[in-house]
Amino acid sequence: MMIEDLRAIAMLDWLENDLLLMINHCELASSDASFRRYFRVKTPDGTFIIMDAPPEKEQLEPFIRVAALMANAQLHVPVIFQQNLVDGFLLLEDLGSQCVLDIINSQTVDNLYQRAFDSLFNLQTQTNLVNSNLPRYDEALLQRELGIFEEWFLEQNLDIEIPATLWQAVRTVLINSALEQPITCVHRDYHSRNLMVLDNNGLGVIDFQDAVIGPITYDLVSLVRDCYIDWNAEQVEQWMTAYYHRLLAAELISCELAQFKRWFDLMGMQRHLKAIGIFSRLNFRDNKPDYLNDIPRTLNYVITQATAYPELAEFSAFLNNTVLPAL
Repeated sequence: MMIEDLRAIAMLDWLENDLLLMINHCELASSDASFRRYFRVKTPDGTFIIMDAPPEKEQLEPFIRVAALMANAQLHVPVIFQQNLVDGFLLLEDLGSQCVLDIINSQTVDNLYQRAFDSLFNLQTQTNLVNSNLPRYDEALLQRELGIFEEWFLEQNLDIEIPATLWQAVRTVLINSALEQPITCVHRDYHSRNLMVLDNNGLGVIDFQDAVIGPITYDLVSLVRDCYIDWNAEQVEQWMTAYYHRLLAAELISCELAQFKRWFDLMGMQRHLKAIGIFSRLNFRDNKPDYLNDIPRTLNYVITQATAYPELAEFSAFLNNTVLPAL
């Protein structure tokens, strides 16, 4: 019997014998880019989601803590009904199976993104950073994330090396830009697959356990330069500008639009480089090859921004002349 089956048996034992739930049906709801799995169970009392997080690989405490933090900021995150920290199970509210990516198109995007901007604004204005107990998005974390691109995409996937002096220069530009921004609560994966469409015309927010205190543009660029769907540059600029004015009015920022746009662009590049590395790692380490399909779109974001900034001209040439042919 496979270990996954043993965990499913342990999960059902907890639900039926400890929580005394009558399980009419149980099915795998999803798995994400980690070791977590999610099951949907149907009972006479309703439908629930069970998070299966093997304790030796995943921690439940950050999920529980951040869920409370975001609920206090008026985001709709899953209610946690029961906890089993020893075995690594949570009984959660079922937010349904339809995410924004499933229904977004040119007709629905304005309504869906407006809801997403509203939830993000709540997160950024109603989170008490002092008492949040969130880790900082510091230089060490930024360096580690950029290292994923080098190790898993360039070296493992393409079998090429980036010149050390060039890579150091790129990292310096991106990290300095990130660290000079005003800070806020950062979801860190705020995009169309992690926003659930709810029956009450609201949006549910999931996959938030890696939240940090970090750059104010991070979640915004994650949303509008999504790794899983892209929009034309003019539309993205309009969304970015409108949200800039919203932050300005709330006094969360005090910079000019040109400065905000630079932060936004370079933050997006940092995120997309990390994502490309993660997509490669999911293929080589975790046997999840489907994420490779999202690399070309994500790499295109990186190339576009590298081309736009003179200090990244050498990196742009490396991407166009070395990376693209190898890919």
